[in-house]
Amino acid sequence: MKTKQIFITRARKTGALMVVLLLALLPACSQAASVSTTNTSAAVTAQSTTAATTAAVTDAALTPAETSAAVTKPANPVVRLSTTTSVNDSGLLPVLEKVFESSTGYDLQIIANGTGAAIKLGESGDADVLLVHAKASEEAFVDAGYGMERIPFMHNYFVIAGAAADKAKVADCKDAISAFKAIAASQATFISRGDDSGTNKAELALWKSAGVTPSGDWYVSAGKGMGPCLTMAGEMQAYILTDKATYLATKAQTELVICLGESDDLKNTYSLIAVNPDKNPGVNTQGAQAWIDFMLSDPARAIITDFGTKEYGEPLFFYDGAPS
Repeated sequence: MKTKQIFITRARKTGALMVVLLLALLPACSQAASVSTTNTSAAVTAQSTTAATTAAVTDAALTPAETSAAVTKPANPVVRLSTTTSVNDSGLLPVLEKVFESSTGYDLQIIANGTGAAIKLGESGDADVLLVHAKASEEAFVDAGYGMERIPFMHNYFVIAGAAADKAKVADCKDAISAFKAIAASQATFISRGDDSGTNKAELALWKSAGVTPSGDWYVSAGKGMGPCLTMAGEMQAYILTDKATYLATKAQTELVICLGESDDLKNTYSLIAVNPDKNPGVNTQGAQAWIDFMLSDPARAIITDFGTKEYGEPLFFYDGAPS
């Protein structure tokens, strides 16, 4: 019995000691739990802050149209845009397309050709709206009743590019007509697009103004688009009339230089024309007008004005559309 009593007494003492120890440890455990909770809360807060920052950066990068509520899709959503290759190949048109589609619900289908072919699609009713750059052809299109109205809205400049040696001394000429006369006199190789594009039409008009009918081995009519023709000019160390946007996009490959640029007779104006439903009843008149309204809006102005400045240090196009 004595042994049992001693055991019980020791057990009670041990239990009491454990209680004391537990009571002593409780504040530390509470503090540790508090620290753990604080750390967990901080981690969650950090993750939330990172997510919020990422979302803010993403939202800042998006256009207002992309962050707005979803728009209602029009009953006839497809808009067929027949346009020149230079606006599309420069990269400008894909940027405009994205914002237009997200803000209106339309589906812009782009058909890029030389201006001559682009206008023919309007005549046949295979396009709803045109974006082209050949004034005389555009006016003839409207006068014949195929187009509603010619709306000039932006411009850039053609340039005469060539080898750095500049055999015909084009850099010394005051304008494009003088330059074309010098090229013909020296019979320096000249690459013509020869494809009835807006650029080709502008080139032929300059030869006419210069009083020159180009012919002979020095004059090469390629029948190709702007990019391939610039490649040919680079390979043959030839002169070429090109829109500045495509020149800048390819100059690293061609190693051509601008021999003459931005003279008054090298201005290159782009226009919008809705196809006339009286001539072609199946065209999407509302969609065409939606595209024109967008191109004359402030968002389009901002895109066009800024386009090219980061890559080339200058805009590739100059906006002339409706004022703010």
